[in-house]
Amino acid sequence: MNGTLLIVLSAVLAAILGFAAAWLILRRIGDTKIANAEEFARKVIAEAEKESEIKKKEALLEAKEEWYKVKTNFERELQNRRNEVQKIEKRLLEKEGNIDRKIESLAKREKDIQYRERTLGGREKGITLREQELEKAIQIQNEKLERIAQMTADEAKRELKENLIGEAKIEAAATIKEIKETAERNAEKEAREVIISAIYRCAADHAVESTVSVVNLPNEEMKGRIIGREGRNIRSFETATGIDVIVDDTPEAVILSGYDPIRREVARMSLEKLITDGRIHPTRIEEVVEKTQKEMEMIVRETGEQAAFDVGVQGLHLDVIKLLGKLKYRTSYGQNVLQHSKEVSILCGLMAAELGLDPNIAKRAGLLHDVGKAIDRETEGTHTEIGANFLSRLGENPIIINAVASHHGDVPQETPYPVLVQAADAISGARPGARREPLEAYIKRLEKLEELADSFKGVSKAFAIQAGREVRVIVECETIDDLATTILAGDIAKKIEHEMEYPGQIKVTVIRETRATEFAK
Repeated sequence: MNGTLLIVLSAVLAAILGFAAAWLILRRIGDTKIANAEEFARKVIAEAEKESEIKKKEALLEAKEEWYKVKTNFERELQNRRNEVQKIEKRLLEKEGNIDRKIESLAKREKDIQYRERTLGGREKGITLREQELEKAIQIQNEKLERIAQMTADEAKRELKENLIGEAKIEAAATIKEIKETAERNAEKEAREVIISAIYRCAADHAVESTVSVVNLPNEEMKGRIIGREGRNIRSFETATGIDVIVDDTPEAVILSGYDPIRREVARMSLEKLITDGRIHPTRIEEVVEKTQKEMEMIVRETGEQAAFDVGVQGLHLDVIKLLGKLKYRTSYGQNVLQHSKEVSILCGLMAAELGLDPNIAKRAGLLHDVGKAIDRETEGTHTEIGANFLSRLGENPIIINAVASHHGDVPQETPYPVLVQAADAISGARPGARREPLEAYIKRLEKLEELADSFKGVSKAFAIQAGREVRVIVECETIDDLATTILAGDIAKKIEHEMEYPGQIKVTVIRETRATEFAK
């Protein structure tokens, strides 16, 4: 029992001694590590202090460089400001010198004016005295003339007035004739150059006005396929396009009839596609017509853009460009309206440049002057009124709107540009071969022209010649003298302008001849 207790005590004592030894060993190791860590910390702090010192020096150098740059820029800007101030001061000094010289000049002029006023005052007094003496002398002479002529002053004035009026009319007619001849001689040369240049630059082909289009067929059997069983194909085609299809005895051809040129063109293109494709039935007809209508919209827009590009007009609204493209398929008296509008635009630009006006505004007004004709079949009113209202809704320049509305004289012309458009419109329409009209309308216009000229007093006979572009008027030599023929020609021309509508211009020629007859017996 005692032996076992001693063993236990020995084991406990050995454990205590081992624990104490381990504790001492660990304490020494910890002290060593702490010492090493403190040494490492001191080294890190020393290195950090060195690096911070280096960074401080670098930051200081950068700050000095930045300060030097700012200082240099400031000094440079300050020097530039000083130079500008010196230049301004120099200009001010020069202006002051000029003002001083002008003041001296004005002072001299003022002295001269004062001297002249004093001189004129003296002369005025002398003139007043002379006028009084002259009035007395005239009164005495008038009294003597009344006694000699046995007429009062009022009677003499009336007779003199009548004589002077007659002489004035004769002199006025002679002056009018001379002025007109001089103006024609001078204007002819300049106008010829402008017109020749314009026609050379904008020469174009002209389409014949028509309400039908002819589509050629590969063979006669195709007519039956176009008509279809019981006419269903041709009815479907007419319903989809709004154009009448005429199938007659014309060999290998059918005729498309309609007043709307855009629809007629869509129908022609659609029928040609159907003939090429070979599949002709109602469903296919509707598909082809719908596709062709979309293609036509693209063609119309591209045509309008090309027209604006050709004449150098920019900034047009998309709706205006589409209307210009539609004018390609519109004709007036057989003249293609789009080509006519381009010619008018170029002519307006040339004349505006010669007159010192803005060519861009003139060309824009010329290009858009007939834009109303693209929709005149859809809207009530004249093409000038329709075009002006359409452009007004799109916010177009008021000068352009007035030129469009007034180029036929429907409304007052507010600027020179409508006059240019009116002149260019007449030039483009008056060129040989540019326009044509139906035979019935042509004959009526010639008869109206002769009747209008015959209505004037002293006219013996009037003849419309050169397809109605000239009217020759024969007058009675006993009633109208040579000078009065000039006045008569102007009066006839004005009446024609006010009462008739015609393409281009009409020349009025008044002819007077004197015949002497004797008989030998």
